[in-house]
Amino acid sequence: MSEKAILKSAAVVSALSGLVILLATIYPIASYESQARQKYPQLISPVVEGQTTETLDKLDYTKASNWFVGGETANFSTSKVGFYSLTIPKLGVEKATVALGGEDLSSNLIQYPGTANPGKIGNTVVFGHSILPQFFNPEDYMSIFSTLPILKKGDEIIIDYDGITYKYTVESLIEVLPTDIQVLDQRADDSYLSLITCVPPGHPLKPKRLIVRAKIIPPENLANTQQ
Repeated sequence: MSEKAILKSAAVVSALSGLVILLATIYPIASYESQARQKYPQLISPVVEGQTTETLDKLDYTKASNWFVGGETANFSTSKVGFYSLTIPKLGVEKATVALGGEDLSSNLIQYPGTANPGKIGNTVVFGHSILPQFFNPEDYMSIFSTLPILKKGDEIIIDYDGITYKYTVESLIEVLPTDIQVLDQRADDSYLSLITCVPPGHPLKPKRLIVRAKIIPPENLANTQQ
């Protein structure tokens, strides 16, 4: 084979390889967006006046304090740091560490300051990072919530907190913009859990947040389920 033919073949292989890599990157994002239009037909709130997605795109999303606009008053850098674990059987996430304090999402999950502790009346809000779903690793905190969108109503989430195991069942999934901080609000009628990540997973702009809302299984119902 001549040198010219070899160079031509190499160019074709390189072009095809680049196309495959491009499609592998774009397809998961496009697929998520297509499904999201059916599952989440309307975002809860628009971007507030004076705030653009371009501004949001420049933020460091490995820091939990940057995830919601208007939530800056929360004290993520508290010196008293405690931990508990979170398990999502359907996703293969087993006893992932949740930090009560700090904001480094590359090292662990983060509970939003001021939200209820697990098992208590209110809303426990937990942030987790996401990347392209094909790179999902349940033991890597940079990708731990990448497959969160596949959860459905009735799926189980388990929290081990202060020696007690709490089980929650997923009630709903919703999408919001970073300006909609009402998803962080507390509720006084029961114990809830909200898992939050950026979507579409792996999107370089990440303009939206996915909220997986779950409700605690009361001890008596848990006992009946186990029987």
